[in-house]
Amino acid sequence: MDIASFLGVIIGIVCVVISILLDGSLMQFFNVPSIFIVLGGGFASTLISYRLNEVINVFIVVKKAFFGKSESPINTIKLLVNLSQKARREGLLSLESEQEKIDDPFIRDSLQMVIDAVEDTLIKETLELELENLQMRHQKGQSVLKTMGNLFPAWGMIGTLIGLVQLLNKMDDPSAIGPAMAVALITTFYGSVLSNLFCGPFANKLSVKSKEEIRQKEMVIEGILSIQAGENPRVMEQKLKAFLSPEQRIEYEKADKVSDRSAEFREATVK
Repeated sequence: MDIASFLGVIIGIVCVVISILLDGSLMQFFNVPSIFIVLGGGFASTLISYRLNEVINVFIVVKKAFFGKSESPINTIKLLVNLSQKARREGLLSLESEQEKIDDPFIRDSLQMVIDAVEDTLIKETLELELENLQMRHQKGQSVLKTMGNLFPAWGMIGTLIGLVQLLNKMDDPSAIGPAMAVALITTFYGSVLSNLFCGPFANKLSVKSKEEIRQKEMVIEGILSIQAGENPRVMEQKLKAFLSPEQRIEYEKADKVSDRSAEFREATVK
C-alpha cells in the first residue's frame, strides 16, 4: 500500500470536513442537483472523450496509486549481477534453471531471449518496443484522470450558471433564493474538490510511478544486454548503479557489505 496516497486522501477529506463543521453542518453541503450536474456531467463528457473500456479501466489505474507494488531497483541489480555471475561460470544455458524462480515477467521473458541466443540488436528492439507500449498504456490512464480533473470544475461552473439563472427567475420568491444559490455555489465546490483532491493528484502519482517503472525496465534492458554480451559482472554492476539515486547507492553499498560478511561467515563455519 502507498501510505502517502492513503494519508493524503484522508488528511484532505478531514481538513474539508473540519472546516465545514467549525461553522455549519455537512448537510448544508449535500445537494442532489449539484451531484447530478458535476458527477453526471463530468462522466458524460469523459465517455464522449474516450472509449467505454478506457473509462472503466481508470478505476483499476487508480487502485494502483494505492496498492501498486514496485520492485526495489537494488534487488533487481543484485538479481542481474547473480545471473551474470552464473552465466560467466556455467554458460548462458545455465540461466534456464534460474528463469523459473524469477517473478518479474519482463526479466523472465527477456532472459528467455538470451537463452534462445537471439541477437542483441533484436533483443534491444523487442524490449524497447514493449517499453514504449507500456508507457503508452500508462499515459492513457493518466490522460483520462487529467481530463476528468479538467471537466469536473467546468461542470461545476455550469452548475453555478444554472443556479444563477434559477435565482434570477425566482427573485420574487425569497424562499426559492436559498436553494438556487446553494446549487450555484456547491457545484463549484464539488468540482474543485474532485479535481484537486482526487483526479489531479492521482494522475500525478501515476505519472511518478510510471517513470519509476520505465526507469527500472531500462535498467533491466541494460543488464540483460550485458549478460548476453558476456561482460564482467563487476563492470555490469557499476553500470547499473548509475540508475540509482545517491541515497539508493548508499543503501546498496550497505546491503553489499552485509552480504559479503554473511558469505565470509558461512565460509568460516564450513572450514
